[in-house]
Amino acid sequence: MQDFKIEPKQGQFFTPEIHLEVEKGEGMIQGESYLEESFELYDSICQWFKEYFETHSSFSLSIKLTYFNTSSSRAIIDMLRTLQGIKESGKEVVVKWMYPDPDDDEIYEEGQDFVDEAGMQLEFVEYEAED
Repeated sequence: MQDFKIEPKQGQFFTPEIHLEVEKGEGMIQGESYLEESFELYDSICQWFKEYFETHSSFSLSIKLTYFNTSSSRAIIDMLRTLQGIKESGKEVVVKWMYPDPDDDEIYEEGQDFVDEAGMQLEFVEYEAED
């Protein structure tokens, strides 16, 4: 099995940076997710996780998105539902939702909405926003 890597792309649409590492059992999704075909990207991530958990028992994912469109939001919910299903099957799945300092609570609130929508508990981690 290979690592899953996508470098960020910017233009008319924005693709987040994605690194899912097999050996470390950890990964991250960061940047902006403003895609025309969000479901295709996030479905490929879900397929990677399904294959990964056939032979592995734990994974830690950090999500640090600064912006995402409605289509990406729905696709992220589907990804979190997939991870929740994997977790319910007895695997260890940790998802960290990174959000900027408390002066900008929009990203934090989006994470709370994802918990409600997907049923996946997230670890909320605050970081210092860059100017």
